[in-house]
Amino acid sequence: MLHDEERFSEAASAYQSVLALDAENWPALNALAGIALQTGQLEEAVQRFGKLIERRPEFAEAHYKRGNALNRLGRWLPALADYDRALALDSCHANAYCNRGTVFERLARWNEALDSYDRALSLNPSDAFAHYNRASVLRELKRPTEAMDSYDRAIALRQDYVEAYVNRGHLLQELSRPDEAAASYSKALELSPVLMGTQKPDRPSRLSPEQKYLLGLRRHVRMQVCDWRDMDADLERIAEGLRARLPVCLPFPALALLDSPPLHRAAAESWIREECPPNDALGAIPARPRSAKIRVGYFSADFRVHPVALLSAGIFERHDRSKFEVAAFAFGPESNDEMRARLVKAFDRFVDVRQRTDAEVATLARDMGIDVAVNLNGITEHSRSGIFALRAAPIQVNFLGYPGTMGAGYMDYLIGDRTVIPRKYQDHYVEKIIYLPDSFIPFDSSYAIAEKTFMRPELGLPPEGFVFCCFNNGFKITPAIFDSWMRILTRAENSVLWLSPTNPTFATNLRKEAFRRGVEPRRLVFAARLASLPEHLARLRAADLFLDTFPYNAHASALDALWAGLPVLTCEGRSFASRVAASVLRTIDLPQLITGSLSQYEDTATSLAQDPVRLSRIREALAYNRASTALFDTSRYTKNLEATYERIHDRHHSGAAPEHVNEHLAG
Repeated sequence: MLHDEERFSEAASAYQSVLALDAENWPALNALAGIALQTGQLEEAVQRFGKLIERRPEFAEAHYKRGNALNRLGRWLPALADYDRALALDSCHANAYCNRGTVFERLARWNEALDSYDRALSLNPSDAFAHYNRASVLRELKRPTEAMDSYDRAIALRQDYVEAYVNRGHLLQELSRPDEAAASYSKALELSPVLMGTQKPDRPSRLSPEQKYLLGLRRHVRMQVCDWRDMDADLERIAEGLRARLPVCLPFPALALLDSPPLHRAAAESWIREECPPNDALGAIPARPRSAKIRVGYFSADFRVHPVALLSAGIFERHDRSKFEVAAFAFGPESNDEMRARLVKAFDRFVDVRQRTDAEVATLARDMGIDVAVNLNGITEHSRSGIFALRAAPIQVNFLGYPGTMGAGYMDYLIGDRTVIPRKYQDHYVEKIIYLPDSFIPFDSSYAIAEKTFMRPELGLPPEGFVFCCFNNGFKITPAIFDSWMRILTRAENSVLWLSPTNPTFATNLRKEAFRRGVEPRRLVFAARLASLPEHLARLRAADLFLDTFPYNAHASALDALWAGLPVLTCEGRSFASRVAASVLRTIDLPQLITGSLSQYEDTATSLAQDPVRLSRIREALAYNRASTALFDTSRYTKNLEATYERIHDRHHSGAAPEHVNEHLAG
C-alpha cells in the first residue's frame, strides 16, 4: 500500500523490516530495488537487482529493470546484456525489446534499434513510446515517409504526446514543409501550458524536455514562410523566458528575432547549460612542449557547398605550411560535391569523424597534438559542441559559422572585429574577443563570375525602372523590415523588389503582406533558383541596390552582392548578427551605405533610387575599392588570422589566461 501511494521512504523501511526477519525474501528485495530505480538511486538499484539476480537468475523482470538502471547511467553495453538476458528468459517481454532499442540508438546501431522496436510493436501494437522511438530511428535511416507514419501512430495512441508533435515538426522542416511544421509545433504548444503563458515559470526546471525551445522553434518556422501571426506576443514571451534563463528559444533563431546581445547570451548560456555543459570525462590536457609548427584543427559540419566553406576555402589553401599544420574534422551530412573534393586537398589531413563519438573525436584531436581547435559551427544545425565541452585542444576558438557568443566557458576566443563587437558590448560575450584589423568575415577571391550578361526580362524583371533586391533567407525578413521596404517602394515610383523565394508559401504570404500595405503585389518579383554560383553572381548585376535585412543582416549574400558590383544598404543594430554588413561596408570603405535607424535606411534607399548620379558614383567607388581595399584580399586576411593564432598560442605557452586580442582595435 505504501509503495503504491509513492510513500517510498516508509515503504522502504517496511521492506527493510521484512528482510531483517528473512534475508532471502526475494519479493522484498525486488521491491527495494524497484524503489531505488523509481527514486533515481540508480547505482543502488543496480546493486539491489544484482543481489536479486544472484538469488533468482531466472527472474526476467530483474534483468530488465537492472538494464533500465544501467541504461539511465549510460552504461549501454551492460544494459544491452541485461535486456538480452531478460528476452532469453521471456521472449514476449515487449518493454525489454523497446528499451533495448533505445540502447541501440545510443550506440548508433540504427538497423538493430529498428528491429527491436518492430519486435516490441509486434507484441504490443498500442505502445505509443515504441512508435515514437521507431520514428526517430527511421529519420536517422533517411526513411521520412515511414517516420511520419510512426509519429502519426504515436499521436493517434496518445493525443497529448508533446514530444511526438515536436519531433514530427522537426521532420516536416527537414522535408521543407514549414507550414505543416509550424502547425505541429503549435499543437505541441497548446499542450504546454507553461509556454502558452497559462502558468508562470519560476525556474528552468519547470520546462520538460519536450517543451524546451518549442516557442522559439515555432516562431522560427513561421518566419521561414513569412507568417507573422502573433509575432509580438511570441517575441514578448521569448524575451521574458530568456530573461528568466529559461530554454524557450534555441540560440540561432534568437539571433534573427531579437537585436539584443544580452538576450543572445542568455539563449546561448541556457542551451549550453541544458544540452552541452563542460565535460571533464577526458581530464585536463597535459602540458606539452611547443612543436615546430602550430597545429590548427578546423571542426565543421559544413565542409561542402555551404556558405561557411565557400567563404573560408581560400584560407585553408593559403595557410603558411612553414608555420602551420592544418587539419579538418568533418562531421556533417555526407557530401561528394566539388567543394568537398577541393577541401580534402586543402588540408594537411582531412578526417571524416561522422561515425565517431564526441569523446572519440576530442581524443583524436588531443592525440594529433592540435594546439588550436576552431569551431566553425557554433550552435547551429549539425554542430558538435560536445567535442569542445570535452576539450579537443588547449585553445578553442568560435569562428565564422555562428555570429554570437556560444555562452560556454570552454570556448576561449571569438573572432570578430571593431564593428561587430564594439568594446561597450564585450560583456555580452563569454569568450575573449580576437579583433581582426579588417572585417572578421573572410572571402575566397577565386570566386568566378559568369561572363553572361543577363537581360532583365529574362529574369522576370521589368526592362525599365529601379530594381531593389534582397537575396537573404526568408527567416531574416521581419514585419518591421518589410514595412520599411513597402514604404520605400511607395516612395520610389516605378521600382520593384526582387527576392529569392525559399518555398511557395513564402512568396504567397509576402504578396499578401504587400497588398495589406497598399503595394501592388506584382511589384514583388521572385527569382528562379540557379544551381550555378557564377551565374547567380552575374545576374545580381541586373539589380540597382541590395536592401539588407534587420536584425539578422546579409552575411555571405552581402559579400556576393559587393563582389558582383551591387551596392548594399544596411541598418546597423547592436548585436553581432545585425552589424555584419556594416563591418563589410566599412572594410570596403563605403560607410555612406550604413544607416543607424530604419527611417534613415528608408530615406537613403529612396534618395539613391531618385538620384542616379549619386548611385553611379557609389558604384564607381565600389568597383575601385573592390580591388584596393582589404575586403576581398584573401591572402591578407589569412596572414592576419595566422598572426592571431600565433599570439594566442604564445599566450597559452606563457601560462597566461585568454584575454582580448588587439583590443585597441575595438570600437
